[in-house]
Amino acid sequence: MTECITDPIDFASVSRKKIQADFNGGRLTSDAGTLLLREVDRYLGLIDQLNDCIPDPRNPAWVVHQQRTLLAQRIFGLALGYEDLNDHHTLRDDPLFQTITERGRWDDRPLASPPTLCRLENRITRESLVRMARVFVEQFIASYRQTPPEELILDFDATDDRVYGHQVGRFFHGYYDHYCFLPLYVFCGDQLLVSYLRTSQIDAAPPSRAILKLLVTRFRQVWPQVRIIFRGDSGFCRWRLMRWCDRHEVGYVIGLAQNAVLLRKAERWTTRAQERFEQTGEKQRLFSAFRYAAQTWDRPRRVIVKAERLCEGPNTRFVVTTLAELPQVLYDKVYCQRGEMENRIKEQPLYLYADRTSCHEFPANQFRLLLSSAAYVLVEALRRIGLKETALAQAQVHTIRLRLFKVAARVCSSVRRIVFHFCSRYPWQALFRQVAHRLRRCPRPCLEFR
Repeated sequence: MTECITDPIDFASVSRKKIQADFNGGRLTSDAGTLLLREVDRYLGLIDQLNDCIPDPRNPAWVVHQQRTLLAQRIFGLALGYEDLNDHHTLRDDPLFQTITERGRWDDRPLASPPTLCRLENRITRESLVRMARVFVEQFIASYRQTPPEELILDFDATDDRVYGHQVGRFFHGYYDHYCFLPLYVFCGDQLLVSYLRTSQIDAAPPSRAILKLLVTRFRQVWPQVRIIFRGDSGFCRWRLMRWCDRHEVGYVIGLAQNAVLLRKAERWTTRAQERFEQTGEKQRLFSAFRYAAQTWDRPRRVIVKAERLCEGPNTRFVVTTLAELPQVLYDKVYCQRGEMENRIKEQPLYLYADRTSCHEFPANQFRLLLSSAAYVLVEALRRIGLKETALAQAQVHTIRLRLFKVAARVCSSVRRIVFHFCSRYPWQALFRQVAHRLRRCPRPCLEFR
């Protein structure tokens, strides 16, 4: 513990009033709102499920910090915006963290240090990572415990994760023009299903086909009649993936890169859009559909064309699909909705530090990615359950963090209870009470692993 200096600090006066500050306020925390995340975790059982996936080889007689406590430290820390292990040099003494990690008793013992947390990261095996990845899928299934879904749209997308060292698996990617990993994300709506770290020298389609097969198999075990649709950009437009979808009754809406044949087939509509633009001077959008098969495809498929003429020039796009909706409806109401999934992906490195893959070994970096994903799952569940039909129902992670988590409080503890005294002028206290009440009365979902 840092030695407490009682001498006051003097500041410039205001209206002849002397201003001083000291560090004698007692046990305080600036993250008291994280109590809500703890309630979410108790509702989901997420950290317990992840902890069960990781064997602990340590001798129990010498263990000071339980493995579950280490996981809670890292996941709650990421959710609060503490991206580095070094942050836990100070967080280990925070009274809030000492409470939400549920060590088993309340005292002044510091939590785990950064070296202890680092050792956890570097002893993770690939088998443990597979079991952890399965937890996210089961959490998603449990979220539909009351009403089974009629349709699931699975959004697949990859993003670059820039690396600066010599980590195992790093490669130079020509499109992004730097050394990076290419993690693959799968979302259904706002809920995260898969976060899979990949090296950047491989094509996106083969692992995507394997992951899609696993997801479809599991979902149809639970919901045999559910309609499943695969949605992705042109990086996933591979005939083997589409053939697998055709054979297993999985619909798809996939972007299709331009080529000379496609542009020639769409010339009728692009020419008409150009003529209308020249007549009116306003943006023009025309939609249609035709059959097309690339030379490597196994058969022709339905392709939607958007012939758009903007002031900046033509903007022609193509989508290959099995769906029967009208071309404009399918493009605007189905395909373009994947943009919301891209917003969810942007939250991962920006606000949950999924790009902090600076470990040398590849499994350790995959583990860090899963920890970031776990933090997202907690915040998303808080948004979906606690913030439903409120002003923050569609808020991003950083907005929820600033308004609900980053709240100062004085901590008073006794033998029987721990009390967090929030500021009486906290502007979001009505919403805070509402969210806490909702989380406390929610029945815990049943997780069934098969």
